[in-house]
Amino acid sequence: MRVGIIGCGNISETYFECQNLFNNFSVVACADINIEAAEKSAEKYNVKAFSVDDILSNDEVDLIINLTIPSAHKEIIVKSLNAGKHCFSEKPLAMNFSEGIEIAELAKSKNLYVGCAPDTFLGAAGQKARSLIEENKIGDVVLGTFNLMSHGMEHWHPNPDFFFKPGAGPVFDVGVYYITQLVNLIGPIKSISSLSGTATPERIITSEPRNGEKIKVETPTTLMGTLEFYNNAKIQFFCSWDVWKHKHSTIELYGLEGSMIVPDPNFFSGDILISQKEEEWKVINNDKMLLGIPNKTDNSGAKIANYRGIGLSDMIDAINKQRQSRCSLDLAVHVLEVMEGIIQSSADRVIYNMKTQPKQPDFLDDSEIVKLKK
Repeated sequence: MRVGIIGCGNISETYFECQNLFNNFSVVACADINIEAAEKSAEKYNVKAFSVDDILSNDEVDLIINLTIPSAHKEIIVKSLNAGKHCFSEKPLAMNFSEGIEIAELAKSKNLYVGCAPDTFLGAAGQKARSLIEENKIGDVVLGTFNLMSHGMEHWHPNPDFFFKPGAGPVFDVGVYYITQLVNLIGPIKSISSLSGTATPERIITSEPRNGEKIKVETPTTLMGTLEFYNNAKIQFFCSWDVWKHKHSTIELYGLEGSMIVPDPNFFSGDILISQKEEEWKVINNDKMLLGIPNKTDNSGAKIANYRGIGLSDMIDAINKQRQSRCSLDLAVHVLEVMEGIIQSSADRVIYNMKTQPKQPDFLDDSEIVKLKK
């Protein structure tokens, strides 16, 4: 399938390069509101540069990858659909749940597909953990925790302002990975109760080039509470950018027959720990699975598995076979509602009851992946 990218910022490199990993799409064009950025990417990756309007009207582009800023996600998705093109967007799908519903209704009326990141849950760690749960290795999951804690972005990001504005914060920016992984592992979420807080009204940037500059905090920087799932599991969560250090695991699941520790859902692989009843922890490695084999080097020099683009490739396969994709629009709308529900529950001091109940994404095993990989 012929793909065009809108938004030529840093993340675009990942999507330009992921066409080298998968066999059912190729990037043929790019666009950006800054035409110089589009032309620079076009030259680097040997594609054509367009304005946003021109790429949307181009008959040689079948699908748009939306890599714009979050506040523009809905606009670009809607324009893509109205131009008769499928769309795969970076997270979050939109700024709020009502926008997500608008997108879903339009996509259905146009008979077009919309998919959304993250797709890391399709990696070796997420799928191996899913298979262990489905094999009843820890029994029915009844309880769990997920912990997302750091001290924010202002000490390393050159322009961290947007992280502290409405529509951002720890849940919308990073919590989306954790929530999506949990829906993959144990199914959709039924209700939410949460509390929130803001440690300081301002943050001081300590990164360059704006070292010493103050920025206003306009969204909660700590949110905590409980997610109740349709299968009756209860997961306690703690999302904060007000923590310097901690020793909590990213995701822990407690079943009737044992416990499981799932690695950071920002990544495609990582060791899983499992304990059955009173037994000692056992390490379950997944770096021999197709989406767990190290293929990149991170900033520290460590070898990691990075297969971003598998969600897009799976969606294109779904289009060709007329099935639901795993990074589906239903899933993205549900996760968007969960994130908004966390904010709303904490603001109103009430339990938020979910309106959406998507199908749990289908398991993805290596026999299917091998058909998509180059």
